[in-house]
Amino acid sequence: MSLSIRNQIAGTVTAVTTGEAMAAVKVRLEGGQDIVAAITADAVKDLGIASGTAVTALVKATEVALATGPVEGISIRNQLSGTVADVATGPAMASVKVDVDGGGLTAAITADAVQALGLAAGSPVVALIKATEISLATA
Repeated sequence: MSLSIRNQIAGTVTAVTTGEAMAAVKVRLEGGQDIVAAITADAVKDLGIASGTAVTALVKATEVALATGPVEGISIRNQLSGTVADVATGPAMASVKVDVDGGGLTAAITADAVQALGLAAGSPVVALIKATEISLATA
């Protein structure tokens, strides 16, 4: 299956906390950073997700926000440190490629945000992703 979702990062499940309808799945990415995906309890069961399961985390580029450093006082817990690899800016929007340990991410943000944050190749950034915006795939 081919997907339009550009952000696909491999990892291994380290913990699953299942509630009545939803589950929080902690994933250790290949580079050592951790993320949490909030998926349905049915998906955990249907995909056979358990500690040790190899997964691919999928995130649409429009769901990745960027900051110039770690952000405190925010409910977004997925904060991946990385470095800007490339910025392609158009009149309104920009595509920012970020190298993170274990893979790469693309963030679709406004051109104004690129300018305001001073983003360029080599800039240190933190990619912010809500747990509810991460999907998981198994092989």
